[in-house]
Amino acid sequence: MTEAPALLALDRIEAALTRIDAARERIAATCGHAAPAEDSAEDPAPHDAGLAARHENLKAAVARSLAGLDELLAART
Repeated sequence: MTEAPALLALDRIEAALTRIDAARERIAATCGHAAPAEDSAEDPAPHDAGLAARHENLKAAVARSLAGLDELLAART
């Protein structure tokens, strides 16, 4: 993998994370409460528990993808 495709992949991942955060904020506003900060210990409302679990699963999947990208880049150097 050359540097350009790796940078493009990182740009796409960052854009996806930005869309995820924006969607989380829109959903929270629609539900009538503010979205907790990422580092907040605040528990989601009971009806948001499924959404919160999906969000955490998605974050874990992105972390795994980034780890895989790091391994690919490390193998190239």
